[in-house]
Amino acid sequence: MERLAAVRFNNVGKYYYFSTTLDLHKGDLVVVETIRGLEMGELVFDLKEMEEFELETELKPIKRLANRADREVYGINQIKAEKSFKICKEIIAESGLDMRLINCEYTLDASKVIFMYTADERVDFRELLKKLASVFKCRIELRQVGPRDKAKIIGGLGVCGLPLCCSSFLGEFDGVSINMAKNQLLAINIDKISGACGRLLCCLKYEDAAYSELKKKFPKIGTRTTLNGHNVKVIGLNVISDLVKIDEDGNISFITLEEYNHPELLLDGETKKEVRTEDKPKEERPPRRKRPEKAKAEGEKNERPKRRPANKKAHASNRNNHARNTSNTNTNNHKPRNNRRKGNRHEERSH
Repeated sequence: MERLAAVRFNNVGKYYYFSTTLDLHKGDLVVVETIRGLEMGELVFDLKEMEEFELETELKPIKRLANRADREVYGINQIKAEKSFKICKEIIAESGLDMRLINCEYTLDASKVIFMYTADERVDFRELLKKLASVFKCRIELRQVGPRDKAKIIGGLGVCGLPLCCSSFLGEFDGVSINMAKNQLLAINIDKISGACGRLLCCLKYEDAAYSELKKKFPKIGTRTTLNGHNVKVIGLNVISDLVKIDEDGNISFITLEEYNHPELLLDGETKKEVRTEDKPKEERPPRRKRPEKAKAEGEKNERPKRRPANKKAHASNRNNHARNTSNTNTNNHKPRNNRRKGNRHEERSH
């Protein structure tokens, strides 16, 4: 009796369905025939009955359970792929093509080699195909992939510090839009909500449905209402903490959703609560020249700060040395001038 088998060819790639009559279990390696040729893949789930699914097309059968020879050939192909990657990269550089090679794969029978690359624009690689075919002597496939597929193949770490979702457990990419970030009340900062691929984070999809369901019981942002005689406006929500952020004539505060729906729970009709530190507006600090003077206490005199008392002995010694140096300088400089002047006068008189 035929049963349904899900086979995946990469660790975190998309899985495909095949039919089989073999007794297989999850984790078994099998050999199947695809449009690319013979390939070896892993069984993702245990076999399921065909009646459980409505299939529109006929499925291809699994060839066989992978044996020791198949595993050895697969390992040899992995080594060949690494060498072929380097050769192809050199040929691309020599051809001057604007394309970036990211991966290389061989089919199990080595009848075909697949090169994956990224490029900003369309690339004319007809001459490149001829060169590669003459070098590898097999069928060549050049496949252009997007930035999300590139991140999935190469792998890496996300902003959370964990391995990328696409390279660890995501089989297929789901559509992610900027509306999901808005629905989760996130700041629309493209750098913070983008992943390693440069596209929106895949994890925005995970909690989007939960936020949509939780927000149904919350008031919409911008709603105006009256709480115990106070006119307030809803300016924010915290769905996880069940808090509503309100603005009452410029006074921003948080109240619980229950207090919003039942204002009588508010003590003494007050809607004000302690505002969180991160929500308090920062006070602008005036320039140094325009800063107001601090209020002085009563009876305080506006006196200049006292200077530190100097050492009297050192001060007297410095003063004596200065006077001595000044007298010596005057004696040495002026006496010879006076003598010369007197001598000159005596000479003039003798003449």
